[in-house]
Amino acid sequence: MSRILAIDYGSKRCGIAVTDPLRIIASGLTTVATDELVTFLKKYISEEKVTEIVVGQPKRMNNEFSDIEKEIQEKVELLEKEFPEIIIVREDERFTSKMAFQSMIDSGLGKKQRKNKALIDEISATLILQNYMNRI
Repeated sequence: MSRILAIDYGSKRCGIAVTDPLRIIASGLTTVATDELVTFLKKYISEEKVTEIVVGQPKRMNNEFSDIEKEIQEKVELLEKEFPEIIIVREDERFTSKMAFQSMIDSGLGKKQRKNKALIDEISATLILQNYMNRI
């Protein structure tokens, strides 16, 4: 089978999560600098079979898009050109950062580890992916 990959997009870095080949478990993979995202994806996709990419869609409580949405949409269009064989979908990512931080607390991580924004981004990508998997 193939994997589903999820991206928690940020202007500085992106959290990345993937499923196992059977698409049962969503796991954090890594965090990459935003300007290195396409290069990272090309390498990863050349080594692993990925048929879907889920990109977080940040919305405010009133259902309007966050300010970064324009930048994300431009990146999604680039990904569609770079990977025409891969389905790219969007998934609401409201509260994922708060949920990621809470999961860090719940798992017993210390204050120093909870300040690791890259880890929060990776966990957020995992939550985006899990939400998508629950929905499909």
